[in-house]
Amino acid sequence: METQTWLYDAILYIYALSLLFYFSDFMNASRRAKRMGTGLLIFVWVLQTGYLMYRGVTHLQSAAVTPFEYWLGFSWLLITISLMISRFIKIDFIVFFVNVIGFAVLALNLYSNHGDGQSLAVWRATRELLYIHISLVLCAYAALTIGALFAGMYLFLHNQLKRKRWTHFVRRLPSLDTIERYGDRAVIIGVPMLAMSLAIAVTSLLVEERLALLFDWKVLSSFATLIMYIIYVYQRAMLKRPGQQLARLYMFSFGMLLLNILTNYFSSFH
Repeated sequence: METQTWLYDAILYIYALSLLFYFSDFMNASRRAKRMGTGLLIFVWVLQTGYLMYRGVTHLQSAAVTPFEYWLGFSWLLITISLMISRFIKIDFIVFFVNVIGFAVLALNLYSNHGDGQSLAVWRATRELLYIHISLVLCAYAALTIGALFAGMYLFLHNQLKRKRWTHFVRRLPSLDTIERYGDRAVIIGVPMLAMSLAIAVTSLLVEERLALLFDWKVLSSFATLIMYIIYVYQRAMLKRPGQQLARLYMFSFGMLLLNILTNYFSSFH
C-alpha cells in the first residue's frame, strides 16, 4: 500500500510539473517548454498505465470496479486523448486545458475508496493532499514574490530611463527585456501552482463536507487573488499590453496576494 501511495504521489507531482511547462508554452509560445511538457506528460501516461495494470491484476478476483479505478481510468483517458491531439491535430491550448481537468480529477481521486476502509482512506487522502497543497502554495508564494520584485524593478528602471537619469545604479540593472523575461518565468511557475493549490483546498472542503468554509475570508480572498493573476496572464498573453501596464497590474495582484496571506489571522480555514 505504501508503494502504491508513493507512486500515486509521484504521478501527481510529475503531472503538475508537466502543466507548468505547458503553461510556459501558453504564455510565450516556447517550443522547448512544449517539448518538456509533452515528455513529462508521456512519462505520466506510462506511470499511470502501469499503475492501472497493477490495480487490474491485483483486483482480478473483484467483479466490481471501485470509484478509485473508475476515476483513475478517466484521468488516464484524458491524458491519452490530449497526447493524440498534440500528435495528430496540434491544437495546443486544448491540450493544456484538458490536462488541467485531468490533474484535478487525479487529485480528487485520492478521496475515492481504495478498498482499505473508507474512513482510513479518507484520512490518508486528506493528509496526502495537505502535503501537496502546502508544497504548491509555498512554491507559488515564493515564485510570485520574486515576480513582484522584477515588476518593481521594471517600473523603477522604466521611470529612470524615461527621465534620462543614467546613474551608476541604473547602469547596473539588467535591460527592461531581461527583467520582463524573468518576471514572466516567475508567473509561469507561480500562477499554475496557486491555482492547483486552491483547487486541492476546495476539493478537501467539499469532500469533508465543510461547505461553510467555502465562504471563509481566506478562501474568498484566494479566489479573488487568483482571478487577478488570471487577468494579468490574459493581458500578457492575449492582449500583449505594454510592459509598464503589466508591471503595475502585477504589483496590484501581488498586493492582493499579501492581503490574502494576512487573512490567515482572521480565518478559520487552516
